[in-house]
Amino acid sequence: MKRLYILSIVAVMLMPMAVGAQTEEELAPEFCGRLSAGIDKKIVKGLHVSLEEEIRMTDNFSKFGRFHTSVGMTYKVHNNIKLGLGYTLINPYDSDDKSFKFRHRVYADITGTLKPGKWNISLKERLQLTHRSGNYNVYQNPANALMLKSRLTFKYKGFAHVIPYAFVEIRSYHNAPVISAAYDGSSYLPIPDSDQSSDTQGWFINGFNGAYINRVRTSLGMDIKLTKNHTLNIFFLADYVNDKVIDANAEGTKLKSYTRQTGFVGSIGIGYEFSF
Repeated sequence: MKRLYILSIVAVMLMPMAVGAQTEEELAPEFCGRLSAGIDKKIVKGLHVSLEEEIRMTDNFSKFGRFHTSVGMTYKVHNNIKLGLGYTLINPYDSDDKSFKFRHRVYADITGTLKPGKWNISLKERLQLTHRSGNYNVYQNPANALMLKSRLTFKYKGFAHVIPYAFVEIRSYHNAPVISAAYDGSSYLPIPDSDQSSDTQGWFINGFNGAYINRVRTSLGMDIKLTKNHTLNIFFLADYVNDKVIDANAEGTKLKSYTRQTGFVGSIGIGYEFSF
């Protein structure tokens, strides 16, 4: 299990990174909130289906961020191995035009678990594809963002009604735009001998195959068993952001900025689950 985790990190790190001239921007720390409620239904031994609704608050709890509506299923193929499939409707709020922008996400994952003593140690690998709907700038984002999440979790089951846990998660972007640009420190310049037309302002996209780590997350939390069927989850999530952001006109003739944004986002969350 440990070897698998290390290999997954090394594989991501060795993948080609997006290249080109870019500026650096450090984001101000931000704190957010998450509230969720879900149902987990056992169909047969090892097979479960679930439904969850989540609300996210942003900008230091001052703004509504988005809804997540998720349906999924898991199947335990072995005492130590579980497979999962799911779909999430993401409904983020765009404060610029006062509207919601739907996104559709599908995912598949595999979880391996070891149970030494009163501990559960698990590694989950999740591949997810998020589709943007509506109008958007194709020069800034792909229609379908492909991500890989690798999460290592430690749970302690030595208490009667409380299960404390901690995890670290690495999320990598696998089809980011690959930018070529000439930059003199203040503006983007025409690229000599490029195949682009003369009105192209010093940049072009070499496809959507860039891979880089854009999130590193850690969390501390606890599951509180209120009764046999009712569970309350309380957690704190620390999220280190490392995004490469493109701002271009809709025609793709001008690159306004190409920025690497880094910063810290903290979230406090409360979740409820009814299982039967």
